[in-house]
Amino acid sequence: MIDPGASVDATAWVDAQACVASGVVIGPRAFVGPGSVLLAGVQLGADTRLVARVTLGEGVRVGSRCILHPGAVIGADGFGHAPDAGAYVKVPQVGSVVLGDDVEVGANSTIDRGAIGDTEIGEGVKIDNLVQIGHNCKIGAHTVIAGCSGISGSVTVGSAA
Repeated sequence: MIDPGASVDATAWVDAQACVASGVVIGPRAFVGPGSVLLAGVQLGADTRLVARVTLGEGVRVGSRCILHPGAVIGADGFGHAPDAGAYVKVPQVGSVVLGDDVEVGANSTIDRGAIGDTEIGEGVKIDNLVQIGHNCKIGAHTVIAGCSGISGSVTVGSAA
């Protein structure tokens, strides 16, 4: 399903059972694999490939020549909860996620949206399978993160400092 308010380049491909919301922009030669979900305001750069069942949350921006493997979730809410009178209340996560050019995200990895600003993944970053990157993280260009790693929110790794 492609919302009429989305912009899909004539050379791009949206595969079966994908859902593309209003305001999405899909660049030249991009591939949106089967079962993928692109929520409102997503931007997908040229030659980027969402292999299958990839979810991109509202306002996520993905650079050119990126590869997102099956089950990747980019832009879900971070773990934001604040104590209030003996209970916890959810803190709104109003930022998004920005992936630079040539980023690769492994299968079933997640990158949380920022609580206030954006979570930023620099160009050329390679993220293995089953990696969790928390809200508001800054991952510097050409950083490599091995599988089954977890990075808690607001951490800076690599040259992003």
